[in-house]
Amino acid sequence: MTPQRRLRVAVVFGGRSTEHAISCISAGSVLRALDREAFDVVPVGITREGRWVLAADDPERLQITAGVLPEVPDADGALVLAGDPTNRELVVTEPGQVPRDLGDVDVVFPLLHGPFGEDGTIQGLLELAGVPYVGSGVLASAAGMDKAVAKTLLAAAGLAQAPHVVITDRQWVTDAAAALARVRDRLTLPVFVKPSRAGSSVGISKVKDWSHLEAAVVAARTHDPKVVVEAGLVGREIECGVLDREDGSGPEASVCAEIKVRGDHEFYDFEAKYLDDVTELDVPADLPVDVSERVRALACAAFDALGCEDYARVDFFLTDDDQVFVNEVNTIPGFTPISMFPRMWRASGLEYPALVNRLIHSSLRKRRGLR
Repeated sequence: MTPQRRLRVAVVFGGRSTEHAISCISAGSVLRALDREAFDVVPVGITREGRWVLAADDPERLQITAGVLPEVPDADGALVLAGDPTNRELVVTEPGQVPRDLGDVDVVFPLLHGPFGEDGTIQGLLELAGVPYVGSGVLASAAGMDKAVAKTLLAAAGLAQAPHVVITDRQWVTDAAAALARVRDRLTLPVFVKPSRAGSSVGISKVKDWSHLEAAVVAARTHDPKVVVEAGLVGREIECGVLDREDGSGPEASVCAEIKVRGDHEFYDFEAKYLDDVTELDVPADLPVDVSERVRALACAAFDALGCEDYARVDFFLTDDDQVFVNEVNTIPGFTPISMFPRMWRASGLEYPALVNRLIHSSLRKRRGLR
């Protein structure tokens, strides 16, 4: 009797965004957790310049070492996945060599954070290629990546958010003074200035004096020409993980978690998340049962409002009078060892390897194309 072939899983990581290193760290954790008796794993790295390469299957290379962030090294060859649904083969091309076929891919696990990966771009390529993949489709991925668009969809679903102002590239280039005046007229200090399409708190500034607003917008625009300015809310930072139920009946939420930032960091910025030991993560969060259930229900509502699939992490602010405001929906949440998403599901009874396995099989059950 011929033994059953293992599922071939391509783990894709790195990429052209400022979150390249965090993507590598997430991938290292997933590579470490994958059951090699059940899956044939193909690590696919994307360099900072956008080259696809066959990466080493070595999770140890994909972690922070002595404060140095990992990255995908360039290589002489390139990896190619044709956008052809009749041919799912990964092909390695090397200078002076005959192209080498790695065989068909059964499912792709994209762990690309930020633009050119989390934003619907790789999802579009995989849709064209007819390859199943973990995570949300093109529209939900693009909407979740773009804070301005996500806020519009969440507002249409009746979900409360902090007051905000969007500054587009055209508005800034044609009349920056008017854009700044609009922020001052509509919001009160402090405000948070964010690139509209970035994550891991990259490029975010907290502004406590209007004289610093212009510099904060300029800093955010180095990451994205579209900027979102949000009113600062006083309250607790709460997160909740969401998974599609295995029976297809809709989303379910994990326990809630809380982020507490200590020391000199005024908010949960990049250094607080990944480099400095100043963050306290409470999993599960110390919340009244009714508040916790309300947050979990809102997390599922936000998941549905954007049309998410498979999994997402929803971030909230909880004020002192127990009002809950949606902050962001992350369609490819971090999978690093300290990331909240796997920690919340572990606290909910789903261990990391089982979570990865569930996501892969969830992606295989989805209908391809329009859905």
